[in-house]
Amino acid sequence: MKNAIRFIVMLFILAYMTSCGADHKHGAASNSFMNQSKFEELVERFEGNDRDNWQKPYEIIKLFGDLNGKRIMDIGAGTGYFSFKLAEKGAEVIAADVDKRFLKYIADKKVELGDSLVTTRLTEYEDPLLKEKEVDHVIIVNTYHHIDNRVEYFSKVYRGMQSKGKLMIVDFKKENTPHGPPKRH
Repeated sequence: MKNAIRFIVMLFILAYMTSCGADHKHGAASNSFMNQSKFEELVERFEGNDRDNWQKPYEIIKLFGDLNGKRIMDIGAGTGYFSFKLAEKGAEVIAADVDKRFLKYIADKKVELGDSLVTTRLTEYEDPLLKEKEVDHVIIVNTYHHIDNRVEYFSKVYRGMQSKGKLMIVDFKKENTPHGPPKRH
């Protein structure tokens, strides 16, 4: 119970510290810039050759420890950039996204690679659709800034994780960068 209370308090603090103001919408409303981009351009951006250099995926993944046999949900998986790297380390990965185009891309890539550790799941903007204690860990990369109602959303994430699970959120700096969204996000 203490861990649950600590987690909820952390969510309130996090939601307060990262709020962009009442005039800014995340979730479906902020994805207009994503929807206006051609899918091929998004794939190129998400799978760019230089992403390993600036995102440092293996340093991030290493923070989870041994992933052999662990089940992880990658929320906002996009092209599966992190999902497939997690699977390389032995994790069973649920690549979750709200965009069916990305889930199809991941499914096609999975067939191409012969990867059986990555599955896809269509989720909702307001709900990660995790069953109770379904996963060991959750990772959210470059997606946090799209989530509205963060306390409610992460309460659902918390319920979906095992008691010793880790939630890892990796997002952009609050500054304009060549790889991130506008600073207001």
